[in-house]
Amino acid sequence: MPDLRYSRLAWALFALALLILALGLILWSPDTGFYLTFALIATPFAVVGVLVASRRPRNPIGWLFLVFGVVAAFTSFGDRYASYALVEHPGSLPGGDWVAWLSSGIWHPAFGFFVFAFLLFPNGRLPSARWRPVAWIAAANYLMGAVLGLLWGPLFTEFFPYVDFPLRLPDYPIVDVAFSVFLLCNFGLIALSAGSLVLRLRRAVGVERQQLKWFVYAVSLFALVAPSSVVALGDGSVIVILLPLVPAAAGIAILRHRLYDIDVIINRTLVYGVLTATLVAVYLGGVAITQSGLRFLTGQEQQSQLAVVASTLVIAALFGPLRRGIQALIDRRFYRRKYDAAKVLSELSAKLRDETELDRLNAEMLSVARETVQPSHVSLWLRPAAGRERRCEAGCENFTGGGFRNALRNGGETVGL
Repeated sequence: MPDLRYSRLAWALFALALLILALGLILWSPDTGFYLTFALIATPFAVVGVLVASRRPRNPIGWLFLVFGVVAAFTSFGDRYASYALVEHPGSLPGGDWVAWLSSGIWHPAFGFFVFAFLLFPNGRLPSARWRPVAWIAAANYLMGAVLGLLWGPLFTEFFPYVDFPLRLPDYPIVDVAFSVFLLCNFGLIALSAGSLVLRLRRAVGVERQQLKWFVYAVSLFALVAPSSVVALGDGSVIVILLPLVPAAAGIAILRHRLYDIDVIINRTLVYGVLTATLVAVYLGGVAITQSGLRFLTGQEQQSQLAVVASTLVIAALFGPLRRGIQALIDRRFYRRKYDAAKVLSELSAKLRDETELDRLNAEMLSVARETVQPSHVSLWLRPAAGRERRCEAGCENFTGGGFRNALRNGGETVGL
């Protein structure tokens, strides 16, 4: 019964987020960039939040995402409502300034949901007792941010430059100082809480390690790509695309859906990320060098299509060899154990095609088992067609788990391990 009540509460909050977004759609106008940005942020957090909160109600991550989705939805609605009531159709709706006041005041403190999600992921507990001061500092900082935002509104004119602040206390110099402290603490807490994920990952094993891999992968991708995209593009369009990866990865991790696919995703990201950067560098360098050579030979300053065509052909020729080389490099550097096991099995496969002496095959099979699986004990049974059984045993140390099974059929005999 308690779980049913939690599930109903989660779906009620999700319905509230959808209702708020729908009300914003009713007030649609051509100037809806702000609304769409925050709606695209709110929707994935609300979806993942309700799925996690309704199925894992004792895990706070789902509730944090769900409430953040509601706050983002209200912020998007606040922009539409204030614009409609005060600019597009003045006097048509009441309280436009108050809706703007509330939506702007609660937005920046909502980043506290990220900090606590990072600190509590994946099991809802802090990494250790030493992180309790960080949690208390975060709670105090975001409470201060909410008070500053609602009573002094330091960012109100940035969100709603066309609205008069309805509730503003007298300005004091300390307010600006306090808001600067809030922003600095906000960035510091986000970085510190993200660092707690890395510390957890280094100590985690088994399922928890796979869960953390998903979340750390999404957070790291966002942290690396989002700031550079803002500098390169001058807007936050890439942020809107990448931010949903964070709740999506958290939902996959907590609900444990295809957890072990993350190793493949990380591997492919490393390979194709490095490959793309290398090919871009080769392409730009090839174009620049070719054009410089043509200018030297012909004395012409205009750009030549020959440089572009030649660089494109070089890229096409290098793609396959570069991808294989980068894949091998990353496997050796980051997946050494799996790389060694795959290499040993590949060598065994080549030997099995050529080797005909059974005793040597026995030794090879046992050697491969020791190198790849590293069990505490390995046994090899040979069963002739007549039913006689021959057993060969060998011991090894450093058991690390896993399993190995292979068979060779040769001359009516089956060799199994």
